[in-house]
Amino acid sequence: MCMACTREPEAGGRVSAKVQPPAGAAAPDEVRLSAAAQRQAGVAVAEVATRRMARTLRAAGRITQDENRTWRVGAASEGRVEQILANVGDRVQTGMVLARLHSHDIHESRAEYQKAKSELNRVKTAEEYARRSRDRAARLYELKAASLEQKEHAEAALRFAQSAVANAEVELNRTRLHLEEFLGIPAEDPHSDEPHHLHEEDLIPVRAPAPGVIVARNVSRGTVVTLSTDLFLISDLASVWLIAEVHSEHLASLRSGMPVRLQVAAYGDRTFSGRIGRVGEALDPETRTVQVRVEVPNPHGLLKPEMYATAEIELGESAPALYVPLEAVQEVRGANAVFVERAPDLFVVRPVELGENREGMAEVRRGVTAGDRVVVRGSFILKSEFLKASLEEE
Repeated sequence: MCMACTREPEAGGRVSAKVQPPAGAAAPDEVRLSAAAQRQAGVAVAEVATRRMARTLRAAGRITQDENRTWRVGAASEGRVEQILANVGDRVQTGMVLARLHSHDIHESRAEYQKAKSELNRVKTAEEYARRSRDRAARLYELKAASLEQKEHAEAALRFAQSAVANAEVELNRTRLHLEEFLGIPAEDPHSDEPHHLHEEDLIPVRAPAPGVIVARNVSRGTVVTLSTDLFLISDLASVWLIAEVHSEHLASLRSGMPVRLQVAAYGDRTFSGRIGRVGEALDPETRTVQVRVEVPNPHGLLKPEMYATAEIELGESAPALYVPLEAVQEVRGANAVFVERAPDLFVVRPVELGENREGMAEVRRGVTAGDRVVVRGSFILKSEFLKASLEEE
C-alpha cells in the first residue's frame, strides 16, 4: 500500500485514496515512502554533483581483411587449371603451390628458348671463324702479304661477331628467365621424348606470394583462366580491419591513432583493441556517415571477416555537467523524471531534460541542481507507488 496515501470513506461505504501532501500545501507530484519500506525496496539516495565524463562514440561496423596483408593470386599465363592443391581455410606459406595450369605458353616459350640456344651456337661459331680470320689477317699484314685495310676489315668482322654473341646470350637468358622465374618451370623439357604425356614439369605452378589463410578460391579443375583472373585470395588474419560508419557530426573529434574498443556478438562482453588508421574522405549522401578504418591486431584469429562489431572510440573528457545514474531516470506521464528527496520519507517528482548517456550515467541539462538529493537506486518502486496513488486519487 502507498505510504503517502490515506483512505477516506465515500458515499456507499467505498474507500478512496489520496496522495498525502505536506501540511498546509497541496502536493500532486509527491510520494511518501517510510524508511522501513525504503530499506525493503533497496532505495538509495545520492547528491547530484558536477563532474566530467569520458566521451565515448559508439558506431556499428564490419570486420574485413587487412588489405595491406591481403594478396590476390593470379595466373602468370593464360591456360587451363589441371590441379587444385589448396582450399578455403588452408593456411599457406610463401612459395607453396596452390594450383597448376596447362598453357600453350610453355611450348612456345620452350621453342623460343631452343631457338635462342641454336642462335647462340651459330653466332659463337661465326665468332670463332671471325677470330681465326682476324689472326690470319694480322700475320699476313706483319709479313706484308696483306694490306692494312684487310687487317682492319677482319678486326671489324670479329667485333661484329662478338656483338652478335652478346645479343644472343641476352636473348637466351631472357627466354630462360621467362620459363624458370616467371612461369616457374624448367627451361629444358625433361620429357621431350614423351610429347603426348603431361608431367608436373609441363604445368605452370601457381604459388602463394606470402603466408596467410586462403579466404577465397575462385576456380576449379578445368577452369580456363586469363591474366586478369583472380584464382585465390590470401589474407594474413593476424591483423584485420573494422570499417565503422560514423555520423558526420563527430568528424571533428576523430583523428588517426585514436584507441578503439570493439565487441562482437560471438564473444559476449569480451573486448578487442585497435586504433584508427584512416578517416574516410567521402560522406555517404543517404546515411550522412563516413567510413572509419580501425586497424585491429588479431593474433589468435578470433575475429573473422564479415563479422559485425560495435566500436567504442574514446573522445576525451566532456565539459563539466550534472550526471545521474541511468537507473535514477524514470518515465512519468510521458516525460523523463527523477525523484528528489524533500524529507527522509518524502520525494518529489522532478521532470528533467537529458543530454548524452556515458558509462551508465545520464547528463541532466535541466530539472535538478548540484546538491539535490536524488533517488539513484529503487526509483522504479517510487514510480509505482506514485502512479498507484495518483490512480486512487482520481
